Amino acid sequence: MTTENTVLKAWTNARNNRDIQKGFIFHSDRGSQYASNLFRNIFIKHRDVKQSMSRKGNCWDNAVAESFFKSIKYECVNHIRFDNMKQLRQTINQYIYWYNNDRVHSALDYKTPFEKEMELRNINLKSVA
Repeated sequence: MTTENTVLKAWTNARNNRDIQKGFIFHSDRGSQYASNLFRNIFIKHRDVKQSMSRKGNCWDNAVAESFFKSIKYECVNHIRFDNMKQLRQTINQYIYWYNNDRVHSALDYKTPFEKEMELRNINLKSVA
């Protein structure tokens, strides 16, 4: 699990799909990939991004990220035996799409993360559709 093969690829993929807005916060756990010099240099280059990691022994600092990692493990990857990396990637991509666009969250007033984001940006979903 190198930085290049995990979080750096995920960061690049995310950046290809989303712009960085002022005040952007990147939440993660304290894994070695996130703490590596290679990955932390991204935040030196992108000054609008603040990296957020939980304090040692305190997962509550980063409860949103920790909750997501728990959910993806419990609801998805722990129940499947993958034959290859391609199958794993496809499954995770499908889960993330479902999690963001179809799965309602009680902490978001029973909205999906996408619906809540549109609400916070004052974008009417009915006018977008």
